[in-house]
Parts: sequence; structure tokens; C-alpha cells
Amino acid sequence: MSANSARSSSVDSSLLAEVEEDGHEEEAAAGEREDGWWKKVLDLEEAKNQVLYSLPMILTNVSYYMIPVVSVMFAGHLGDLELAGSNLANSWATVTGYAFMLGLSGALETLCGQGYGAKLYRMMGIYLQASCIISLFFSVLVSIFWFYSEPILILLGQDHQISKSAALYMRYLIPGLFAYGVLQNLLRFLQTQSVVVPLVFCSVLPLIAHVGVAYALVHWTPLGFKGAALAVSISLWIAVLFLAGYVLLAKKFHKTWNGFSAESLGHVFTNLKLALPSAAMVCLEYWAFELLVLLAGVMPNSEITTSLIAMCVNTEAIAYMITYGLSAAASTRVSNELGAGNPDRAKHAMAVTLKLSLFLALIVVLALGFGLVVGSNLRPLLPSRHPFGAHTALKMDSYGAI
Repeated sequence: MSANSARSSSVDSSLLAEVEEDGHEEEAAAGEREDGWWKKVLDLEEAKNQVLYSLPMILTNVSYYMIPVVSVMFAGHLGDLELAGSNLANSWATVTGYAFMLGLSGALETLCGQGYGAKLYRMMGIYLQASCIISLFFSVLVSIFWFYSEPILILLGQDHQISKSAALYMRYLIPGLFAYGVLQNLLRFLQTQSVVVPLVFCSVLPLIAHVGVAYALVHWTPLGFKGAALAVSISLWIAVLFLAGYVLLAKKFHKTWNGFSAESLGHVFTNLKLALPSAAMVCLEYWAFELLVLLAGVMPNSEITTSLIAMCVNTEAIAYMITYGLSAAASTRVSNELGAGNPDRAKHAMAVTLKLSLFLALIVVLALGFGLVVGSNLRPLLPSRHPFGAHTALKMDSYGAI
């Protein structure tokens, strides 16, 4: 009797174990199905990595972009003509200089990104030097163009007084153009090595310093309006010193930076083949928006319209930095994986980026729609006959249109 009960107990235990095991297998299968469904829509792990990478890049780019914008704010407090002149100068400098330098540095995203993925660390420093040579060479050409901006702006139909003010402002931006070219190359060099968090500190600190420098030059020196532009050049060189000092002093770059080498001269034309198409693409993107500022200059009451449209374009550009940060993450991931010989992973990373971009576009559209509704509801409350009320209402409509 005891033997039968022992056998019965053993059978029941084995049946219970089988039932529990089947239950665990069903739960695991359900979990796998759920994960598989999510992975078909969006790889959360890859998306999380790209978002965490892009956030510091967004803060970095916004900080650097705000340096000339802050100077425009200081110049704008000196009068309507100064505001219009500095806004026109900033837009003209962006389409003819800053955007071009940004595009030239794009070659490093490919060369340094694939070099880092292929573990060709020494070549990254060579590519950086070659890219800096190209940027400095074109900075000289653009500087000559900037120096004679007044007749060009007048030829494009801009107001004579505003053109004269803008040309004066741009002459003091010329030293900063050289710094901006080197700065963008250093950013790409660090970005392709997935070094992004230190970039936030190296961009926010110069921005904070720029506020003090601009205030001092505008209000405490005879420079005034010219001091606002000179402050941009000084702050951009401060930013270059921050990044260059970080690269030279940090031990993590001893493989990728081995000092200056004449070997970089042999890679200038290789770099140039990628840099010029990249510059063309970036310039076309910026020109599509900055052209609005030039069109505003030929409208009646150009002092107000130029300033207004320029402020709208600046707002749009800051929003553009969000997508630019995401594109930087995609560029780094794809180039690193291609350099490491993983084309399938590169395709997967690009697919995740496209899905994130669509999601971001949906959020932006909803936010702009909400802003447009709010602006339309507030407009009747503003005094239409008062200049400030009319300008404020126009700004709200312009921001909503962006």
C-alpha cells in the first residue's frame, strides 16, 4: 500500500513539473512574440542608444548656434537699423560662410567614422588635419567675399543703409569664420568616436562666456555695434581652444591624434571629393530658409520685415538642430558599422533612424498645430493699431507657419 502511494505521489510530482514547465514555455513564447512585434515596429534598444547619443549633440549644436544669435540680440537693443543690419549680416554669413564650413566638415563623418570602425585610429588624426587645411583655405576665399558684401547686398535689392550696416558687422565676423571651420572639424572628429557628453560642456561654457564678452564690448567699449560682431569671433575661438585642449590633454585620444604630420597633405584631395558635395547639400538646405531674409529686405518697411523674418528663421534653425542631432547619431552609427564590416547592422541602424524621424516629425506637426491655434485665438486680444501688438501678432503667425 505504501509502495503504491509512493508511486502515485511520484507520478503526480512529475505531472506537476511538466505542467509548470509547459506554462513557463508558453510565457516565454508569448514574451518572444511580444518582443518580435515591437522589433518589427522599432528596435527599442537601438532607438534608445541613438536618442541618448543625439541629445548631447542637440545641446552642443544649439549652444554654438546661439553664439551669433546672442550678439544679434545685443545689437538689436541699439536701434532698429542695428537690429536689421545684424540680422541681415547673420543670415548672409550663414548662407555664404557658416553653412559652407559645416558642409565641408561632413567629409570627416565618413572618413573618420569608417576609420574608427575599422580601427585605423592613426588615420583619423591625418583626416582631421587635411579637413582643417581645406576649411582654412576656403575661409580665406569667403573672407574676401564678406569684406565686399555691401555692393553685393545692394545689387540684390537690399536697403542701402541696412546693407552698409550689415557689411560693417560682417567684417568683424571674419576672424570667427576661421574658428568656425576648425570647430566643426573638431566636432566631427570627436563625434565619430562617440565622444559627445564632454562636447556639451565645451559648448555651453563658451556660450555663457559669450554673454559676458558681448555685453562688455557693446556697452563698456566704444565699439558698440561692431563689438557685438567681434564678440562672436572671440567666443568661437574660445570654443576652439576648449575642444583643442580637450583633444590634446585627454589620454583617450592618444591613438587617434599623434600630432601634426605632413602626410595629411596627401589626403587633401581625397577629403575634398567628399567635402564639396557635402557642402553643396548643406548650403542648399540653409539657402532655402535664409532666402526669406533677402526677400524681406526688398519689401516696404525693410527694417522691420528683415528683423522679423530673420528672427523666425533663427527660431526654425534652432528647431532644425533637433533633427540634426539625430542625423549625427545615424551618421556615426552607420559609418562605424560599415568600417567594422557590418553592412547589415548599418542598414538596421538607418532603418531605426528613419522611424525615429517620422515619429519626431509627427510630434513637431502636432506642436505647431497647437501653437497656430493658440496664436489665432490670442490675436484678437492684441491691439491691432499699436505697432507692438501688430508685430507680435505677425510673429505668432510666422512662428506657427514655421
